Amino acid sequence: MEQPIYTTRAHVFQIDPTTKKNWVPASKQAVTVSYFYDSTRNSYRIISVDGSKVIINSTITPNMTFTKTSQKFGQWADSRANTVFGLGFSSEQQLSKFAEKFQEVKEAAKLARDKSQEKVETLSNDSEESGRETPSTNQASSINGTDDEKFFHVGPEATVLQSESEHLKSAVEQSNTNAKKWETELQTLRENNARLVDTLQESSANVESLKKQLGVCKEESETLREKIAELEAQCTEADQEKQKNAQLTVRVQELEAELQDKEQEVENLRKQAEIIPQLMGECESITGKLQAADTKNKELEGRIEGLQVDVDDSLQKQGNMKGELKRFMDILDGKIDELHESELGVEEGAEKG
Repeated sequence: MEQPIYTTRAHVFQIDPTTKKNWVPASKQAVTVSYFYDSTRNSYRIISVDGSKVIINSTITPNMTFTKTSQKFGQWADSRANTVFGLGFSSEQQLSKFAEKFQEVKEAAKLARDKSQEKVETLSNDSEESGRETPSTNQASSINGTDDEKFFHVGPEATVLQSESEHLKSAVEQSNTNAKKWETELQTLRENNARLVDTLQESSANVESLKKQLGVCKEESETLREKIAELEAQCTEADQEKQKNAQLTVRVQELEAELQDKEQEVENLRKQAEIIPQLMGECESITGKLQAADTKNKELEGRIEGLQVDVDDSLQKQGNMKGELKRFMDILDGKIDELHESELGVEEGAEKG
């Protein structure tokens, strides 16, 4: 029957089976780690359970070594489980206490192994002694034969008896030695029994303490679950706020871009406003020029009207002159014709004469 002899809490790790370098968490949080003693098998184990999952089941052997790798972390190799276990404690004192208990359990395992070997050797010696006694018995029976045989075997019988006597003396000495060993072993077993009784009482107290701690842990677990639910809700709200903030950030960037455009427009308007007085002066100058030009246009229109009258008069006079020139040309043509006719008459008269 197994009984817990020491219990603590730690974060459990196992070495990465692939890399053999990195630590892989075996528990999400600190869990209970206990030393157990099996009185039936006279063996010691380290056991840790996370919920319904066994994450440590390591039998302590005399060849194992617990090594402190930092102020709050220690490890040991388990060849049977083909892995390396690591424990992270909340304080250096817890690590030191666990290491001391590991050394005690290791020495107890070594002592149990040595006792087991001594028992095996004792049984082996007893079997050898019984085997040695059998031939002497056969020899004695052979000596108790016929009279001729007795006479023939008188010399060897004394030798056999002498060797048997020496053998019995050595057996008695060995029995005395074994008796002393058994007394020492019995005393050791009594001391171990007393230790185990104390350990059992301590374990019972530890069990009660563990029950109370378990109740407290359950309450803390419920509280933590509620806090986790609240945190998850807060995380959901935070995600929504992040999305809103992202949308607002985009909107702010758009507004900043629009503001820059508006500022550019305002700057352009300011530049244009600076030109407005100059443009107004130019407009007034152009207006004066337009008025002067209008006045000149009116004067030119008056002149054009006068010139138009003059042109009409000139055209009329030109028409009259053309009529008179035509009449003059007609008269000239008539005169030319008359002159021509007179020349023809002179020529004809000359020809006749």
